Amino acid sequence: MGCKEIRLLHADEIECRIASASEYGVSLVLYKDARVDQKILDETFTPFGWKRSHQMIEGNLYCTVEIWDQEKDQWIGKQDVGTESYTEKEKGQASDSFKRACVNWGIGRELYSAPFIWIPRELVALQKIKEKWITKDRFQVLSIGYNEKREITDLQIQNQQGKLVYSYCTGKKAEVKPARSRNSNDASTDVKHQLAAKALQERMDELQRELDRTGVSWQTVLKRYGLYTIDQMTEEQYRDAMAGLRKSRSVA
Repeated sequence: MGCKEIRLLHADEIECRIASASEYGVSLVLYKDARVDQKILDETFTPFGWKRSHQMIEGNLYCTVEIWDQEKDQWIGKQDVGTESYTEKEKGQASDSFKRACVNWGIGRELYSAPFIWIPRELVALQKIKEKWITKDRFQVLSIGYNEKREITDLQIQNQQGKLVYSYCTGKKAEVKPARSRNSNDASTDVKHQLAAKALQERMDELQRELDRTGVSWQTVLKRYGLYTIDQMTEEQYRDAMAGLRKSRSVA
């Protein structure tokens, strides 16, 4: 095994998943699938240099990914547990545990440094069905860049039509301008939503600046308040998070 380094993910190996949707827009998270893990393991260690196995421990399915270490003349393993999927329980746990074990080896760990990704309603087609906001839009990573610490510094995301909907570069979220409304009624409605979305976006941008400054990940903030996405934060949670971050030292 030696000192082989796991390479960083390419843009076309990263997928976008909608984490939440509201009348103001949608938030996205970045993820990789098991095929990418297998591809990188093959590239780095050859198809014969790694293996996987699954173990049931206290009712939970674990996966162990082992790499052959020529220097030590033995297999070195790293393990993690999976979570159930909504469709195929066992298959979901097996795939998830494998992907998590691969993260322990460093594959895709850089995704945890991703900024909070928010697409405002002006850039996404939203509809409300039975009190739930949904979108049929699909998103993909157009380009991505990293620093020497293997952290994401540049990120561009486009929709299924090839339109740029999100741009982030060296700690700054670039403005992506939406198309103008076609008539006065649409314009009036858009203005109301834009004002509310702007307030939310300003709050998120301010929080993102503090996360960039301190090096704290938004996943850490979510875990602290038991949230799935940052846009779910209440005003009180936001003030508390900002107060704590402002007391923290800068990464530099």
